[in-house]
Amino acid sequence: MTSPTRKPQDGVPAPSAPERPAALPPRRRDARQNRDRLIVSARVLIAQNGVEASLEEIARQAEVGVATLYRNFPTRDDLVRALYELALAELHAVRSEIEAAPTPWESLVIYTERVAEWLVADPSLPPILRRMAYLDPSARLAAEFDGFIASLVARAKKDGTLRRDVDAVDLAVLVTMVGSLGGLGAPYAGQWRRQLSIVLDGLRAADIPRSKLPGRPLNVKDYQATVHGLTRRAARAAR
Repeated sequence: MTSPTRKPQDGVPAPSAPERPAALPPRRRDARQNRDRLIVSARVLIAQNGVEASLEEIARQAEVGVATLYRNFPTRDDLVRALYELALAELHAVRSEIEAAPTPWESLVIYTERVAEWLVADPSLPPILRRMAYLDPSARLAAEFDGFIASLVARAKKDGTLRRDVDAVDLAVLVTMVGSLGGLGAPYAGQWRRQLSIVLDGLRAADIPRSKLPGRPLNVKDYQATVHGLTRRAARAAR
């Protein structure tokens, strides 16, 4: 038996059925996907060729037309700024993880690991940062992190886990050095965790036990092939 339809009383609107969220228009979804592909392509080619990488090649590798690239990024510097802003957002996302660490030392470990891993994974960052320094000398990717990391350093010194002659700038330099392995090719990039562990052991207070290093060092042949820019296959072929 069907219940009678309830009529609205005077001045009281009848309840309306809940509205379903509108589906994202296909054109808007496609536009977002195109932009994402351009970002990925730009990072790869800027890592290889610097910020002067061919915009036409960026569009080609993203499988979009050049007009689509210019619609998203009217100039090369607009693309650089977009990549910089994305990097800034990624860096901010790490802060909550650092703050959640149970000890100051573990906070510093997470900071160095995440930043080094980030730099290794995206070798386009150094040329992007250099270009941004030219476009806007006040732009500093980790500027708002300066005080935060300095406070972590002070706390780690206070609890005796960090050597007392190290400061926040030392950490920034060291993590940048380790992160630069990403720009030297896969054999070097694969060494970043081991090298960072050596750096962290150097930062520990003298009476803190050292942990076992992860991974293994490059053997002489692998190292020589890496220095000369050869893959293992190319090194074998060159013998």
